[in-house]
Formats: sequence, C-alpha cells, structure tokens
Amino acid sequence: MARGVSEGSDKFHDECGVCAVIGHPDAANLVYLGLYALQHRGQESAGIASFDGQAMRYHKAMGYVADIFNRERLAALPGTAAIGHVRYSTAGNSALVNAQPVVGKTHHGQIALAHNGNLVNALRLRRQLELEGAIFQSTSDSEVFLHLIARSQGRGLDAALQRALAAAVGAYSLAIVCEGRLFAARDPHGFRPLALGRLEEAWVVASETCAFDLIGARFVREVRPGELVELAGEEPRVLAAAAPGPFAHCVFEHVYFARPDSRVFGEEAGVVRERLGERLAREHAVAADVVVAVPDSGVPAALGYARESGLPFVLGLVRNHYVGRTFIEPRQSIRHFGVKVKLNPVRSAVAGKRVVLVDDSIVRGTTSRKIVMMLKSAGAKEVHLRISSPPTTGPCFYGIDTPERRELIAANQSVEEIRAYVGADSLGYLSEAGMLSCLETPPEHFCTACFSGNYRVLDEDERAGVVAKEER
Repeated sequence: MARGVSEGSDKFHDECGVCAVIGHPDAANLVYLGLYALQHRGQESAGIASFDGQAMRYHKAMGYVADIFNRERLAALPGTAAIGHVRYSTAGNSALVNAQPVVGKTHHGQIALAHNGNLVNALRLRRQLELEGAIFQSTSDSEVFLHLIARSQGRGLDAALQRALAAAVGAYSLAIVCEGRLFAARDPHGFRPLALGRLEEAWVVASETCAFDLIGARFVREVRPGELVELAGEEPRVLAAAAPGPFAHCVFEHVYFARPDSRVFGEEAGVVRERLGERLAREHAVAADVVVAVPDSGVPAALGYARESGLPFVLGLVRNHYVGRTFIEPRQSIRHFGVKVKLNPVRSAVAGKRVVLVDDSIVRGTTSRKIVMMLKSAGAKEVHLRISSPPTTGPCFYGIDTPERRELIAANQSVEEIRAYVGADSLGYLSEAGMLSCLETPPEHFCTACFSGNYRVLDEDERAGVVAKEER
C-alpha cells in the first residue's frame, strides 16, 4: 500500500512514530516532547490524545509537531495518560482525516490508538467490516484496528485486543490508551521497533529510544515481537506472549530510518551505520583524496568509510536545516534548484580532489545525479559514489513509503548504467551479505525484501500487486 515517494523527493520517507505516557501529571507535555524527538519518522501530521479519568480529549493537525502544539493546546489536554503520533502516509492519503491517534467510543470505553506499520490484509479486513456495517471515517489502515477492537465479541477489553491483533497480518507497532489503561503491542514478525521506558513511576512507550533521552526516561526493554502488554505496576503485564520467530526486523531502520542515537533491535543505529561504512570501504576501495558524506543520513557511514580507508573525512556538503516548502521554484533560472536549496558544496574542501561520496541509498537517482554534478561544478576532480546498502529493487508493503518497482532505478538498470546516469566516476553498493554481517542480530531475523524481493508476509491481494508490478 505504499503510495510512492512524493514528487520532488528522492529519499525513502520514514513511516510513523508513536509515543505514549501513563502515570504522570504532565503526560501530554511529555508525549509532545517525545514526538518532537520522533519528528524524523513523519512530517505530514501529528496528534495527541489524553485521558483525565473521565474524558478523552485530542488535537490533530497537518504539519510539524512544534507548529501544531503550543502551551494553550497542551493545557487543553489534561490527564495522567496520553498518546501521540507523527505520520508520513504509507497507506491512505495525506489528509487530516488520516492523522492519528485514531480516537473512538466503544462498548469497552473511549479508545485512542497510534500505529506504526502497514497491514497487508487491511483491504480484506476493511471490506469484511464494511459488509458487517462498519462505517470508516478515514482511508488509513490504522482505523481497521479500532473497528476490530470495537466489534470483538470477546469478554472484556483484554480479550478484544487479543482477538483484534490475531486478525491483523503485516507490520504493526501499537500504543493504545483505553479508559486510563495503556497497552503496547508488536506484530509477531517484529517489523518495526517499539520500546518501553520508565520515568520515575510513569511508563513510557516510544518507537525509538531517542524519545526517552529527551524526557529523561530510562530504557527498560523492547516490546518483544508478538507481545501485547499493559503498562502498569513495576513490570509490564503480558497479555499475549512473545512469538517464537522467525522475525523480520526492517533492516532499513539501521540503514536510514532510525535516528543514529536511537537503540533499535538491540543496537545503536549510528554504531551500525559506521560498521556499514567500514565494510563498504573494504568491498569498494578506491584511490581518492577525501571522503564526503551526503548529510545528514550519510554521515555515520562516511565516518566508517574514512576510518577504514585511512582517507580524511571532510565537510564537503553543507545542509540547510531550515528548508520548508518554497513558494517559488525557478524552472530555468537556477539549475538543480530543489537540491541546491538543501545542499551546498564546500569548494575549498573538494576542489582539485578525488572525492568518495557516501550516501545510504539511491531511489530514483535524480538527487544523486545532481549532487555529483554539484561537486564536479565545485572543482572536484573525480567523484566516486559509495552506497552503504544494496541496490533497492522492490517496494515495501510493511510501512515504508517506497515507489513502485518501475520507479526504482536499481530495479531497471545495471550498476554501470546507474553510474553513467548519475555521472560518477565509479559506483559501489554494499553487498547484502556485507550489510547483514555488520549486525549483531542473526541475519535471518531481518527483512531485506526491498533488496532481495523476499517478501515473507503478503496477503493474496498484495501478492497479486507484487506480480503486477513485476510485469509492468
């Protein structure tokens, strides 16, 4: 259900981020800060819902967290339980109606739900629920969970949650607040990360541990794949036990998505990325003078490449961190405007030099082409492009916004053809085996479908979609 990388973008977009707090008088404020730390996971919309013991209140809007919430808005969200979400749409349109948390009233009480991932059987479940009389307010697959919970015939909320999760197939990391109770759940394959933390007596749930760092919470452990837990007391109350595996952790969390200071799947992402760069240097050494990163995501791998190769790491590209949407975009007057407004070469660092340019991935190749041309225009003698992941050849059905196969340059062109297109003097991708060797978790526990085409979990409708995309 990935809807494709947005026009003008040549990067995969982070999926979504969830954060929830229970047992703290400033729950909504803490969730706000947690979402602020998770902003990289979604920039289209954000929302927070809180429960004060009697009523569920919420506010959602399009845009960045800091633009949506101010003191007055947060003051209007009282209570000791709160849940929040940042979204980049992968299933459903980019619209306010699809913003989360999903909030509703059921016979179990008032529920607010935040979801990171993508259900591969969402269309099938939605059709079934609609035939049974369910009315949907959005096009997001996350609303399916709410209906499954509300329509469950199980005795009590605990049983309803277990039945709803049993019906869902695909990727989900969930936080759920219902009548002052906080639950966290993760799909049996463990596609997306979800962590538990403590802040004094309060419990915190977040997609990444960087959210804990900002609010001063202590990391306790990850929600295990297949687990459903209630956060109460000294230890999580386990309602559904962890799955035995095999798992399918998204390897792209380590390559690109997670913030480098976050701990996901048992390892700090930035440390893993430096290892990827070191391995890349061993696999694709080249005679050069300096190593330059495509900021910001390429920096850790570039540091690893420089360390392993013995070449100096230099600041050859500067990123403008204050870029929003420009209201004008000159078509002819400024060449490569879209990239130049975000990146600018440092001429003194690259002029007359043989440059190793390190990035985490290539999607369509358009941005890589412009960056290579910018460096050469700034006087670089040679530009050798190195990518700290394998060629991306397939779309994702598990919560990452990727283009269809026909739009992925590596799915349709050889490495040499890509090199010629981007204008690099050489091009080297990290091998899949090399990438997996940099992880402490066993290789078979990772999903590499976007590189290998091995989709471990697909509904019949999605499997048919893969075949159709392959035939285009």
